[in-house]
Amino acid sequence: MSIGTPQISASLLNADFARLGDEAVRALDAGCDSLHFDVMDGHFVEAITMGPNAIRSLRPYGSVPYHAHLMVSRPLSQVTAFAEAGSDLIAFHVEADDDPGAVIDAIHAAGRGAGLTLNPETAADAVLPFLDRIELLLVMTVHPGRGGQELIHDVLPRMAFLRDQIDRRGVDLPIGVDGGVNLGTIGAAHAAGGEVFVAGSVLYREQGDLAPVVAALRAAALEDAE
Repeated sequence: MSIGTPQISASLLNADFARLGDEAVRALDAGCDSLHFDVMDGHFVEAITMGPNAIRSLRPYGSVPYHAHLMVSRPLSQVTAFAEAGSDLIAFHVEADDDPGAVIDAIHAAGRGAGLTLNPETAADAVLPFLDRIELLLVMTVHPGRGGQELIHDVLPRMAFLRDQIDRRGVDLPIGVDGGVNLGTIGAAHAAGGEVFVAGSVLYREQGDLAPVVAALRAAALEDAE
């Protein structure tokens, strides 16, 4: 199994929305590798969260990749708005209503990286046809729609299967892990093939400097992999 160096992607869903700019800066100053924007439409999931204006407003704050995670029923209609807002990567769900191939094509036509997201209950076979067409495979290790859930460990064997399929095809494709990432779970998730870890509650429950948390997460991932 080929697994890259663990990356930490700060999920702003768990940040203080009243001071979102400051919260983004805290993550950036701590050395997070990317910022993760959870976009919910009230239909694909019950909650409604942020839209492209959040990314546009925070784009000047950092040069790291900005990831838009579209938990929406019709992602095809949203690609242009999020690309123009400054998203470097746009991830959508294979379970959404639109044809995955068409959404990937639209994202690439907009000059952005495409991410494909897989829910805990969805068979791994659903994403296999697209592994050589995307820039990130995002595996949900919780049920999408709200932060603070515990990681579903039953998802990890399926993640390892997907990592093996990626390696067999010789594709340079990182796996993202979204949900329940903390010091006690990141090691097992990394060992199962995860590389890009979406960290929300574990970061933003802390006050002040987030650098020690980010460093501890990276260390915990590597310790279990050794």
